Amino acid sequence: MPIEKENSMANVELAQKYWHQLVSVLATETLQPSTATSSDENDNNNENHELNIKHSPSQQLLEHNKSDILTAFSRSAFLAEHLIQYPYTLERILSLPPSIDNADSAESDNTIVPSQYYHTEVSKRLEGVKTEDELLSALRECRNTEMARITYADVLNKQTISTSLAQVSALADTLITAAYNWLYSDASARSGTPISAHSARAFAKDPQSQSRAPCPAHMYILGMGKLGGRELNFSSDIDLIFAYPEKGETQGGRKSIENQQFFTKLAQKLIQSLNKITTDGQVYRVDMRLRPFGDSGPLVMHFAAMEDYYQDQGRHWERFAMVKARIINDDNSHDAQALKDILKPFTFRRYLDFTTLDALRNMKKLIATEIRRRKLSNNIKLGAGGIREVEFFAQSFQLIHGGREPSLQSKSLLTTLTALADMDIVERDVTQELKNNYLFLRKVEHTLQQCRDKQTQTLPDSDWEQQALIAVMGFDTYDGFLDTLNTTMRTIHGHFNELVEESHEIHSEEDTLFTACQDAWQLELKSNEFIDAFSEHLSSREAMGIFNTLLEFKDTQRNYRIGQRGEDTLSKLLPEILYVLVVQHPSNSVQVLSRLLGVIEAITGRTTYLDLLLENPDVLKQLVKLCERSGWVAQEIRRFPLLLDELLTPLYLGQQNTDIVTSKREYEQELRQSMLRIEQDDVELLMDAWRQFKLCQQLRIAASDISDSLPIANVSDKLTVLAEVILENIVSAAWMQMSERYGTPSHLEGTDKGFGVVGYGKLGGYELGYGSDLDLVFLHNAPSGMSTNGKKQIEAQQFYIKLAQRIMHLLNTKTLFGQLYETDLRLRPSGNAGLLCCHVNGFEKYQNEEAWTWEHQALVRARAICGDNDVLEAFNAVRKRVLTKQREPSSLAEDVCKMRIKMREHLLSKSEQKVDLKQCVGGITDIEFMTQYWVLANSNKTESMTQYTDNLRILENAVENGIIEANTASGLQNAYLKLREQYHHLTLADSKFADQTEELDAIRENVKTHWKMLFGTACAT
Repeated sequence: MPIEKENSMANVELAQKYWHQLVSVLATETLQPSTATSSDENDNNNENHELNIKHSPSQQLLEHNKSDILTAFSRSAFLAEHLIQYPYTLERILSLPPSIDNADSAESDNTIVPSQYYHTEVSKRLEGVKTEDELLSALRECRNTEMARITYADVLNKQTISTSLAQVSALADTLITAAYNWLYSDASARSGTPISAHSARAFAKDPQSQSRAPCPAHMYILGMGKLGGRELNFSSDIDLIFAYPEKGETQGGRKSIENQQFFTKLAQKLIQSLNKITTDGQVYRVDMRLRPFGDSGPLVMHFAAMEDYYQDQGRHWERFAMVKARIINDDNSHDAQALKDILKPFTFRRYLDFTTLDALRNMKKLIATEIRRRKLSNNIKLGAGGIREVEFFAQSFQLIHGGREPSLQSKSLLTTLTALADMDIVERDVTQELKNNYLFLRKVEHTLQQCRDKQTQTLPDSDWEQQALIAVMGFDTYDGFLDTLNTTMRTIHGHFNELVEESHEIHSEEDTLFTACQDAWQLELKSNEFIDAFSEHLSSREAMGIFNTLLEFKDTQRNYRIGQRGEDTLSKLLPEILYVLVVQHPSNSVQVLSRLLGVIEAITGRTTYLDLLLENPDVLKQLVKLCERSGWVAQEIRRFPLLLDELLTPLYLGQQNTDIVTSKREYEQELRQSMLRIEQDDVELLMDAWRQFKLCQQLRIAASDISDSLPIANVSDKLTVLAEVILENIVSAAWMQMSERYGTPSHLEGTDKGFGVVGYGKLGGYELGYGSDLDLVFLHNAPSGMSTNGKKQIEAQQFYIKLAQRIMHLLNTKTLFGQLYETDLRLRPSGNAGLLCCHVNGFEKYQNEEAWTWEHQALVRARAICGDNDVLEAFNAVRKRVLTKQREPSSLAEDVCKMRIKMREHLLSKSEQKVDLKQCVGGITDIEFMTQYWVLANSNKTESMTQYTDNLRILENAVENGIIEANTASGLQNAYLKLREQYHHLTLADSKFADQTEELDAIRENVKTHWKMLFGTACAT
């Protein structure tokens, strides 16, 4: 007989033995005193037991499920022994645990688990519990019974491993929370209720106010590891951390004690209630070593102390651990949110943190050492390719990208793997393979632990446990199972090794170019040696230029103290930079290297960014490309190294959506996500967030522009809607800040503001460039005599002026991240002498009675940007009425020409070799003036000419209305697009003037021709 067959029979025999024991116990339980057997009848004991069981309440249930029960007993001694010890739980165990309806629920943080069911069952069992001993007994009875139910379903494969993990985790949450709530109430009855100092002070100032009654302070329980991820294994211990809001004292007890003392005693009681071994076993082994300072730290910490610890002393492994930290007793209170806000910035950095990979490499070495020391080669959790490597794989990407990608902040490993695939960070076939392999290992782990309810991840030695394992896993032989297991773990280990592979190891020893790059940086080469080393790749002139640039950079670096780690990283990075530069071989390689080294110089003291470039060859290549094409981009990255993070998002740096509406919606959603993390009263943080958002989005647009994946018209469209979205956000923030101080103007209803922002010039015409300022006008509709309704009342007009000042402050103030936008309000009525914010009626009166022709020209390009619809519609009506006024063409032409000549005299930068594309004859402004003239001259008869504010569509409209010929429009449109494209690229190249070329001369000559045709020789320019 084959060994497997013999062993299988042994399992069956053991199951039969357990069955008879259970039958015997049930029979004994059902025997009444009047039916007790005499000693003479004991010989027929088994028969009597079988007879009695048939008449017991469990008869039909037991007999009906005999086959399943025997199978389950052959696979789990824990289940059998539990039923024999607690036979009255039979009916509950055979009724399967509540199922999870959503098949994908285990991959969601909002997993559909039977939490309410467990809450109800545990609450019932705790009813009437009066002492701690009774509490311990009730908790253990609940735990053992429910775990036996889960085991019965698992070993018979009546539910998936995902379902089992969710149920085990939900049960743990319920038991921990129930124990805490009972102990908190019991402690409060003796020592009073803990109150935060802040809450007590507020109540002391105003004891009559019910809204300020001191609120009880709670101890929040952080579940770590698999408990936090709702992926708890069957016989796991639980890692916990305890925290409470702030210092204070208890109130209402016989004697007040400090909160620290109260919560320390409560924590000790909670640990004992779960960890203590009684005759009923224990609920969970509790491990507190993950708390700040480990075993030497206080058992409980208040939030401020915890924040200080993680800011000053938090270590890499603690960040890995904190990825899964979850508040078990989350009450959705302000205090719970405050704790999350403390932990989030420690765990998920705002920048992309590639020091994570170094930490992971170190952890990998420690794991390998531990495996060898403890001989854990057959351990499915800690061994090579085990469960922990899948967890580290996912957590590494969470720590690197999570601060900027909220979808990677999930506690669930499966959800994280899905997100990594959705965001194209990891190939979908890799994440799917890891998911399947992870669930396979978790099923093995559960099966091992359900044999005897022991915490083990080591493959069994006993024949019985091996047979139980392969029976549950669906294998015919143990060798067949081992083959599949080994393949699974090899696959996991392969993906894990790819993640932690050293980036500089991608070069082979035969790569002579990389060797030359290493020598160029690390050795003190002479110029002739340097030139010889690169003779196959660079001209002597290029090599000499690079040599001198590197030499200068080395001298500069001697003045910096960057520490040993920084020096080590830099010594690896510089050869990589040289390698990429030589391989990509831009025509202006010396200039590109100078720009690159400018960026490196700016980040030398910030090893995180050096790591980013070293760990990501594609990022380095992208940086070289951007520095080659744009001095402006290089300068922006040098000023704001956080932009390096954006280079990790090739999705955003390639093809971009060209639809304005879609772009605006994307910007709104992304900005909203960024602002959700910030308290609205933290003005400094708000200002930094707006500036970071603008910088990052501008880089994305510039990168697409440089790669020619975004047409010039769409570049301006995206820069314009970006400004609109930021303006809308700033107006809302400024409104909130002003209304908190002064209230709101009393004429308003609901969420109305009675306020609007109008954009002129390039903002109004959808033609913003990278360095464009914003021409703004602020309007309101408050009736005369209105005031605000706050504690400090001011006139409505004054309120709107202060609102405008606040908006200007938020836009113009220079922070560490620079200025958001330079703004110009000189186009408002009366210019610098006028009010910062004027009434819509006053705006119309000024336009009709005092405005110059050039101000009406400006109105052609004016557009309602954001604010209340009533104000914006009123502005649109005023604009249309003003633009459609009757004008005498020759007088209008004369005014337009005079203004153009005046502008050129004051603004044109003259140079014989260079060209000012904006102000030169035949330049951008000439085209703008022509379109403005056609609108002002023809809108009285053709009202639709007022419809658009951008030059390209105005020209199209003029053709449709028969005002100009189609060839005139197309000639001017082409000239305008080419001039603006050159103008944009000059900005990217960090230059103001264009070189004189035949193409540029031809464009300008074409524009001059159209100008003369329109205005005649008397108005020639």
